[in-house]
Amino acid sequence: MNESKQTTLEIGYAIFRFTMGINLFLHGGVRIPKLDAFAGNVFTKFQDTLLPDILISAFAYSIPFIEILIGILLIFGLFTNIGIILGGLLMATFVLGSCLIENFQAAGSQMVYAIYIFMLAYFIDANKYSIDRVREK
Repeated sequence: MNESKQTTLEIGYAIFRFTMGINLFLHGGVRIPKLDAFAGNVFTKFQDTLLPDILISAFAYSIPFIEILIGILLIFGLFTNIGIILGGLLMATFVLGSCLIENFQAAGSQMVYAIYIFMLAYFIDANKYSIDRVREK
Protein backbone atom coordinates (compact mmCIF):
# COMPACT_ATOMS: atom_id res chain seq x y z
CA MET A 1 0.00 0.00 0.00
CA ASN A 2 1.46 3.38 -0.93
CA GLU A 3 2.22 5.92 1.77
CA SER A 4 -0.58 8.31 0.82
CA LYS A 5 -3.19 5.56 0.94
CA GLN A 6 -1.78 4.32 4.26
CA THR A 7 -1.95 7.83 5.76
CA THR A 8 -5.54 8.21 4.58
CA LEU A 9 -6.43 4.86 6.18
CA GLU A 10 -4.75 5.88 9.44
CA ILE A 11 -6.59 9.21 9.54
CA GLY A 12 -9.86 7.47 8.68
CA TYR A 13 -9.30 4.91 11.42
CA ALA A 14 -8.60 7.63 13.98
CA ILE A 15 -11.85 9.39 13.05
CA PHE A 16 -13.74 6.07 13.09
CA ARG A 17 -12.33 5.12 16.51
CA PHE A 18 -12.85 8.62 17.92
CA THR A 19 -16.46 8.73 16.70
CA MET A 20 -17.32 5.39 18.30
CA GLY A 21 -15.60 6.55 21.48
CA ILE A 22 -17.67 9.73 21.63
CA ASN A 23 -20.83 7.71 20.98
CA LEU A 24 -20.21 5.32 23.85
CA PHE A 25 -18.84 7.98 26.20
CA LEU A 26 -21.97 10.09 25.77
CA HIS A 27 -24.30 7.08 25.95
CA GLY A 28 -22.93 6.54 29.45
CA GLY A 29 -22.40 10.18 30.35
CA VAL A 30 -25.98 11.28 29.83
CA ARG A 31 -27.24 8.38 31.94
CA ILE A 32 -25.16 9.14 35.04
CA PRO A 33 -27.28 12.10 36.26
CA LYS A 34 -30.41 9.93 36.02
CA LEU A 35 -28.79 6.64 36.99
CA ASP A 36 -31.56 5.42 39.29
CA ALA A 37 -34.25 6.08 36.68
CA PHE A 38 -32.16 4.43 33.95
CA ALA A 39 -31.40 1.34 36.05
CA GLY A 40 -35.03 1.12 37.17
CA ASN A 41 -36.19 1.18 33.56
CA VAL A 42 -33.74 -1.56 32.60
CA PHE A 43 -34.79 -3.62 35.62
CA THR A 44 -38.47 -3.29 34.74
CA LYS A 45 -37.84 -4.49 31.17
CA PHE A 46 -35.89 -7.57 32.29
CA GLN A 47 -37.55 -8.61 35.56
CA ASP A 48 -39.73 -11.23 33.85
CA THR A 49 -36.82 -12.91 32.06
CA LEU A 50 -34.79 -15.86 33.29
CA LEU A 51 -32.08 -13.50 34.56
CA PRO A 52 -31.74 -13.17 38.34
CA ASP A 53 -32.88 -9.80 39.73
CA ILE A 54 -29.51 -9.11 41.38
CA LEU A 55 -27.72 -9.61 38.05
CA ILE A 56 -30.15 -7.32 36.22
CA SER A 57 -29.79 -4.61 38.84
CA ALA A 58 -26.00 -4.83 39.04
CA PHE A 59 -25.61 -4.73 35.27
CA ALA A 60 -28.15 -1.92 34.86
CA TYR A 61 -26.22 0.27 37.30
CA SER A 62 -22.87 -0.59 35.69
CA ILE A 63 -23.81 -0.01 32.03
CA PRO A 64 -23.16 3.77 31.98
CA PHE A 65 -19.77 3.37 33.65
CA ILE A 66 -18.76 0.60 31.25
CA GLU A 67 -19.84 2.76 28.29
CA ILE A 68 -17.84 5.72 29.62
CA LEU A 69 -14.74 3.57 30.15
CA ILE A 70 -14.90 2.07 26.65
CA GLY A 71 -15.56 5.54 25.23
CA ILE A 72 -12.47 6.99 26.90
CA LEU A 73 -10.28 4.11 25.71
CA LEU A 74 -11.47 4.56 22.13
CA ILE A 75 -11.39 8.37 22.11
CA PHE A 76 -7.73 8.40 23.10
CA GLY A 77 -6.65 5.14 21.51
CA LEU A 78 -5.47 3.95 24.90
CA PHE A 79 -5.46 0.17 25.31
CA THR A 80 -7.48 0.14 22.09
CA ASN A 81 -7.55 -3.66 21.91
CA ILE A 82 -9.07 -3.84 25.40
CA GLY A 83 -11.59 -1.15 24.47
CA ILE A 84 -12.56 -3.10 21.36
CA ILE A 85 -12.92 -6.36 23.30
CA LEU A 86 -15.00 -4.69 26.02
CA GLY A 87 -17.11 -2.99 23.36
CA GLY A 88 -17.72 -6.29 21.60
CA LEU A 89 -18.67 -8.01 24.85
CA LEU A 90 -21.00 -5.15 25.75
CA MET A 91 -22.71 -5.32 22.35
CA ALA A 92 -23.05 -9.12 22.65
CA THR A 93 -24.64 -8.63 26.07
CA PHE A 94 -27.02 -6.01 24.69
CA VAL A 95 -28.03 -8.31 21.81
CA LEU A 96 -28.61 -11.15 24.26
CA GLY A 97 -30.77 -8.92 26.45
CA SER A 98 -32.76 -7.53 23.54
CA CYS A 99 -33.48 -11.03 22.28
CA LEU A 100 -34.54 -12.19 25.76
CA ILE A 101 -37.23 -9.51 25.82
CA GLU A 102 -38.03 -10.07 22.14
CA ASN A 103 -36.98 -6.58 21.11
CA PHE A 104 -35.50 -7.70 17.81
CA GLN A 105 -35.49 -4.19 16.36
CA ALA A 106 -33.11 -3.09 19.12
CA ALA A 107 -31.04 -6.25 18.56
CA GLY A 108 -30.71 -5.28 14.90
CA SER A 109 -29.48 -1.81 15.83
CA GLN A 110 -27.00 -3.32 18.26
CA MET A 111 -25.71 -5.57 15.48
CA VAL A 112 -24.73 -2.41 13.60
CA TYR A 113 -22.61 -1.44 16.62
CA ALA A 114 -21.15 -4.97 16.59
CA ILE A 115 -20.14 -4.48 12.94
CA TYR A 116 -18.55 -1.17 13.89
CA ILE A 117 -16.57 -2.91 16.65
CA PHE A 118 -15.52 -5.60 14.17
CA MET A 119 -14.24 -2.92 11.78
CA LEU A 120 -12.22 -1.33 14.59
CA ALA A 121 -10.68 -4.73 15.33
CA TYR A 122 -10.08 -5.63 11.68
CA PHE A 123 -8.24 -2.39 10.89
CA ILE A 124 -6.36 -2.14 14.21
CA ASP A 125 -3.04 -1.96 12.34
CA ALA A 126 -4.10 1.52 11.16
CA ASN A 127 -4.29 2.75 14.77
CA LYS A 128 -1.42 5.20 14.26
CA TYR A 129 -2.94 8.33 15.82
CA SER A 130 -3.36 6.99 19.32
CA ILE A 131 -1.79 6.92 22.75
CA ASP A 132 -1.07 3.24 22.13
CA ARG A 133 1.24 4.16 19.25
CA VAL A 134 3.05 6.76 21.38
CA ARG A 135 3.46 4.18 24.16
CA GLU A 136 5.05 1.74 21.68
CA LYS A 137 7.91 4.14 20.95
